[in-house]
Amino acid sequence: MSGLDLTIPKLKLNDGNSIPMLGYGTGTAWYKTGEESKIDQAIIDAVKIAIKIGYTHLDGAEMYKTESELGTGIKESGVARDKLFVTTKVDNANINDIEGAIKTSLKKLQLDYVDLYLIHQPYFAKSDADLQRAWAAMEAVQKSGLAKSIGVSNYLPSHLNAILKTAKVVPACNQIEFHPYLQRTELLALHKKHGIATTAYGPLTAATKAKPGPIDDYVGALTKKYAVSENEISLRWCIDQDIVPITTSSKEQRLSDYLRAATFKLTPAEIKELNELGQKKHFRGFWQPFYDENDRT
Repeated sequence: MSGLDLTIPKLKLNDGNSIPMLGYGTGTAWYKTGEESKIDQAIIDAVKIAIKIGYTHLDGAEMYKTESELGTGIKESGVARDKLFVTTKVDNANINDIEGAIKTSLKKLQLDYVDLYLIHQPYFAKSDADLQRAWAAMEAVQKSGLAKSIGVSNYLPSHLNAILKTAKVVPACNQIEFHPYLQRTELLALHKKHGIATTAYGPLTAATKAKPGPIDDYVGALTKKYAVSENEISLRWCIDQDIVPITTSSKEQRLSDYLRAATFKLTPAEIKELNELGQKKHFRGFWQPFYDENDRT
């Protein structure tokens, strides 16, 4: 089980395009804090490994400062462009020139278009009008062909409702922190109502950052039943709920192991039990300053 022959399921988006339901991310561990122009060969190598072993969904962002490495990794992989699904995101620093931002990103990525372009976060906005203006600029980018699909990231119900009032195109997806200890039930209900797909970052948080916790013993039993790791249980839990997890690692074996999430399915009863156990604990790993400690939205 390796290479591009691996069958990762796909989710059809509301615009007719399809997204592979397991993504390789170039943020978190790869996030560059230093000078963006200093190329990190390790990131290029990791992207090439991810593509080689079967990841076709590659997730980047302006904020990560790794678009150049992602682009070089894609080019050096030798895999045809139409076999890959590439995402990047506009940061708030360039929110007033979204067309310019995506053109800069495409240059770094060495691509003519991205499959999915996202507004990285809504915290730039001082009003609904700011959110609506930015979304109109995203619609123009899609119309120009620079992005096949457009969406948002880290948007809450209030932000989505604001842009839906004036949107000509409903966002294809909202990329959010999502794991058993942050299930976002109100937000997911709104996504479902409007046909907005959910992509999940930090899907392994319950296993990697939030231990000990109420799901630990149950997940342990599931790992024995399915002969996989806790991480693969977390990824499959997302996939079985039509949520697209984005994960990463610098280790080829670990990335290969994650692909086992495409080889089994949890039962509805197991998903329900994980959901109920997960709701007994609240943990948020990202963007904490923007939330009240107990805010589960």
